[in-house]
Amino acid sequence: MTYRFLLHHLVTEAAEQRPDAVAVVDRDRSLTYGELDERSARLAAVLAERGVGVGARVGLYLDKSLEAVIGVYAVLRSGAAYVPIDPRSPPARSAYILRDCEVTTLLTGRARSGTWSDLLAEGAPLQHLLVLDGLPDALPPLGIVEVLDATAASHAAAPISTRRHESSDLDLAYILYTSGSTGRPKGVMLTHRNALAFVHWAREEVQVGPDDRLSSHAPFHFDLSVFDLYVTASAGARVCLLPSAASVFPVEIARFIDEQRITVWYSVPSILTMLAEHGNLEPGALETLRTVVFAGEVFPSKYLVKLMGLLPHASFYNWYGPTETNVCTSYRVPAPPEAGVGDIPIGRSIDGVDTFVVGNDDVVVASGEVGELLVRGSTVMRGYWGDPEKTASRLVTDPRPDALGDPVYRTGDLVSELPGGDYRFHGRVDNQIKSRGYRIELGEIEAAVNAHPSVIECAAVAVPDELISNRIKVVAVVATEIAGSELAAFCATRVPRYMVPDQFELRLALPRTSTGKIDRVALAASDG
Repeated sequence: MTYRFLLHHLVTEAAEQRPDAVAVVDRDRSLTYGELDERSARLAAVLAERGVGVGARVGLYLDKSLEAVIGVYAVLRSGAAYVPIDPRSPPARSAYILRDCEVTTLLTGRARSGTWSDLLAEGAPLQHLLVLDGLPDALPPLGIVEVLDATAASHAAAPISTRRHESSDLDLAYILYTSGSTGRPKGVMLTHRNALAFVHWAREEVQVGPDDRLSSHAPFHFDLSVFDLYVTASAGARVCLLPSAASVFPVEIARFIDEQRITVWYSVPSILTMLAEHGNLEPGALETLRTVVFAGEVFPSKYLVKLMGLLPHASFYNWYGPTETNVCTSYRVPAPPEAGVGDIPIGRSIDGVDTFVVGNDDVVVASGEVGELLVRGSTVMRGYWGDPEKTASRLVTDPRPDALGDPVYRTGDLVSELPGGDYRFHGRVDNQIKSRGYRIELGEIEAAVNAHPSVIECAAVAVPDELISNRIKVVAVVATEIAGSELAAFCATRVPRYMVPDQFELRLALPRTSTGKIDRVALAASDG
């Protein structure tokens, strides 16, 4: 018997201790911990009846909602891992993920019904398509569609699964797909232990308690959602789902924080920059907000200074870590940074995680020298789904003489250690960028644009932008006259919206370096 404490037990424990406490708020709907525990157990029983068990992957293809939260916990209770699909991604990309992960059961909602046939046409190997928000009228007549009402008490006709699976905290909990340098997204495999190591640290670090109200700004396919869902549950607190329609409007975000009386906020800096610049905040606004955490990209100091001035009552934290490690370093901002000091540090290792910096020869560099950050510890992923070669290139043997034997993750990020022990971020060693908090491989964008029949060749480059870290520009050589807007529309059918280039520029030829490679530095510098 290898059964241990797992992610979904956070809800079970909260339900035992505070069954009537509100667990999740979705606009004018909510669920208590008792209800969330019961509804997810019933849906887990349905999944078990469809053959879902330990080792299976279940797709999550619906908008952020009560149904989605129930679905997450139901999949975990079944012993399977959930694979969240960006509901606004092109069907071709979503179907690729479903094929890659061999997902046969998909949890979805009525709002996604228009793309189900497209997923099947693109080869998604679906056998069960479970619609969690009821109302079967006008749904596509597909033989694999089953309609449930995951939130309703009347759904109680289904048996509740109480069986404890032969599971361990080393089993997969979820697979998050990130942009891939080959033009295909790659699946990062995270276990229950990976998530819980971060959750336990984060709850203690931010001191989340049962009276807190946390926001859920990040979509479930983004690793920031791990904090939103599971740190909340670990404290028996309340998580409030920010409607996606309001998530990009700073005035609406401010209203949401105010109305829901949010105490802990977690998002990418670009959202907080917009809040500071366009949220119509007065000094001392959002008085319930005691903690602001940001991660995913660099927070320009001048906007951080402004936001900290508007929210003097809040504590600010800068967290760093790729999806493969979740958060691995943390920095509590002691005071607004002074003008001219540059970006704030990314901090030092969190509890249970070991970080160090190596040079090109994989030898640990001295404090102050720039090198690649490597990470070892319980938050480090198991590997990339179905890609042992990629896994072996990133999860490597610890190069230090006194290594403990555990593999270490090569982040590809350049950092240096400051005199006090914190790290400063210096950029990437490869062709990967951050934009709007998302990690993006420019190669995947180039693959999408190159698929257009008129494109001879192209190059995607990042153009620094204070609000969103980087804008994406594509310079293309085309065989026939074509508008940039047409290329943007074509690209939108192949990559998520956050990866669609902000600018297209058409040229007769691309600039080259002396070695014949595309001169990406020159392309980025030529931005107007």
